[in-house]
Amino acid sequence: MHKEGRRGVMHAVDAFVCSMKGLRTAWADETAFRLQCALLVPLVPLAFLIARSAVELSLLLGACGLVLMAEMFNSAIERLVDRVGTDIHPLSGQAKDLGSAGVFIAMMLFLVVWLPIGWANLRP
Repeated sequence: MHKEGRRGVMHAVDAFVCSMKGLRTAWADETAFRLQCALLVPLVPLAFLIARSAVELSLLLGACGLVLMAEMFNSAIERLVDRVGTDIHPLSGQAKDLGSAGVFIAMMLFLVVWLPIGWANLRP
């Protein structure tokens, strides 16, 4: 949690510390996040190999980052819904479904970026 009244560099340090806690939590508790990180192990070097420009490299790596970011937001929504209440409620289900749909859209955008760049740059 941020300390009230901190500004400038110390605010940035506090924000960084919170971000690292979030990443540790995602790694420790979210199987989908770990799987997506594992997929980055071959995909990041592959992006550097197949990209023919800085723009292509940015798109390839950005698509990877977008999937991770969507997964983090989805996990945050799920935890918040679970924190608010454990009873079955249509709005709770919709919130979780919307978060999941966000991850799905990020994955589709990943394919929209990777497939044409890979197809164009890996053909003989």
